Amino acid sequence: MPEFLAILTSLAWPFAITVAWLVGEFGQRWTGLPRISFYGLVGFVLAAPQLGVLPRPETGTALLLADVGFGLILFELGYRINLHWLRTNPWIGVTGVVEAALTFVGVYLVANAFGAPLFDRLMLASLSMATSPATVVRVINEQKSSGQVTERALHLCALNCVLAVFAFNAAVGLWIFRTSEDVGDALWNSLVVLGVSAFTGAVFGLVVPGVLRLLGKLAQDATVAFALAVILLVAITHALGLSPVVAALAFGLTARHRRVAFSQAQRNFGALGELLTVVLFVFAASTLDWRRVWAGALLAAALVLVRLLAKTAGVTAFAHLSGISWRKGALTGVALTPLSVFVVLLIEHARQAGVAVVEELRAVAAVTMLLEVFGPIILQRALVWAREAPERNHAS
Repeated sequence: MPEFLAILTSLAWPFAITVAWLVGEFGQRWTGLPRISFYGLVGFVLAAPQLGVLPRPETGTALLLADVGFGLILFELGYRINLHWLRTNPWIGVTGVVEAALTFVGVYLVANAFGAPLFDRLMLASLSMATSPATVVRVINEQKSSGQVTERALHLCALNCVLAVFAFNAAVGLWIFRTSEDVGDALWNSLVVLGVSAFTGAVFGLVVPGVLRLLGKLAQDATVAFALAVILLVAITHALGLSPVVAALAFGLTARHRRVAFSQAQRNFGALGELLTVVLFVFAASTLDWRRVWAGALLAAALVLVRLLAKTAGVTAFAHLSGISWRKGALTGVALTPLSVFVVLLIEHARQAGVAVVEELRAVAAVTMLLEVFGPIILQRALVWAREAPERNHAS
């Protein structure tokens, strides 16, 4: 009997990933909704203590695969960032900083009104600044959308990630060094982590294209080479305690400006990227416990609403200055709704670093579950309303 249970346990993740992929394909075909919403729903339902099919995700392998999948998406996001555009239109950068700051303040005040402790308020506020690149990139690719809202959502998403990682690392630093209560020290450590992470990613962005040029295989072998490089980069950042988010973004950004061209067929890193995306979203949802989701539901609903209003107001306020209409500015703000995967991975790594208090953030579990399912749908609708994606996207 124990051997039989061991066999079932070893099959749990392959089974869950297969079911999630099937549900995603049929769900997208029948409803036109994003596949990743279905992946997250399956991961949540199959996890413990819901149906209990999946073992607890602390086993390590699933987290590593999820990190690699996330790294591939971050590389692609970094590759799509146009620094020349940001230099010629600096209001886009200003928009990103303002809407992230508004989000931080709004979420902090709401959490304070609900009586959350100081550290919980800082964690919730810093995490809420982010926009999940996994959701944004996947939905945009799936919808084949293009236009001002699409491009601004991608650029603001990347900026949000960097700002959120900085704020989150600063909050964690304060917790670790809470006896000294040295805010300056925590901020400095966060800046150092960001700087070294960005430098590591940039080195990869310089070295890998150079090696491919020497081999004369830049066109046909770029996808595999960059996928392997991302895997190595994620492993190095984990070993050194750096930020894989910032490193992978810097890697993609540097590769783009080294004139490395990617064809449409290489988007999403092909079959490898598709598979790891399923793993990523199933893993993210499998970390959630329905009891924590329910316990934090009221605060979560308030946080999601305030976060949506803050981001929409921040982007809309600078819409005309940055060269778009009020309507498209508001839709860009709405497109920044997704959050879930980014939050899950940051919290998992913080927990592994010994920040046990993150497990008490019940509102995070509830926010994550809400936006795991509805974030991709809201983003999809924003792209459709902006007329940058078709009304329905059926599987081919």
